[in-house]
Amino acid sequence: MSENFPNRWMWSEACEMLARAERMHKQFFQPVRSPSRQPAWEPPADVLESERDVLVVIALPGVKPERVEVGIDGPDLVVAGARTLPPEVGSAIIHRLELPQGRFERRLRLPPGRYSDVRRKFADGCLLVLLSKAEA
Repeated sequence: MSENFPNRWMWSEACEMLARAERMHKQFFQPVRSPSRQPAWEPPADVLESERDVLVVIALPGVKPERVEVGIDGPDLVVAGARTLPPEVGSAIIHRLELPQGRFERRLRLPPGRYSDVRRKFADGCLLVLLSKAEA
């Protein structure tokens, strides 16, 4: 075994960890295919349930609230819209573009039940959708 083995091993492990992190980063915004109006990407989301509410948090950094549609389609919450480059970019040279652009759509299966009130707001780059459970 050579004298440099620990250094080479550590460097190899570090490179592998960086490659793994890059693969995970690319999976963060998975492109999706839909037969109608082809969305280019699907934003990540969390669905949380309490006794009285269901909270859905969808990461939409850089998306204007007026460009987002929210609706319920059967058992699913559907969030759709578009992210476009800001006009300030103009004719700038883009060196790196990691945030997906274009049309997006996310369908999330809601917990079973009925909902009486749907409220939405944007906070910290996320869309928050609060669905109040209907009383039985």
